[in-house]
Amino acid sequence: MTTATDLSLITPTVEEGRALAIKLARSTVKATQPDAEVRVRLRPVYAEDPVALVAIAHVVAVEFATIAAANHYWR
Repeated sequence: MTTATDLSLITPTVEEGRALAIKLARSTVKATQPDAEVRVRLRPVYAEDPVALVAIAHVVAVEFATIAAANHYWR
């Protein structure tokens, strides 16, 4: 069951914020391509593509920036 705290961008630490950013990015991929077999089949393709890896890093960075702002940059 999903609770309100599961939906929060608030995290106690920067490290947990980064982990949440990665989780959100992975969830986006899963929502975009819900077929697990297709995701597994494509993984070797993008794992060897530097442009795809940079794009993935960018998605995580955008998610992390959003989380950091929500946490007032952990001040």
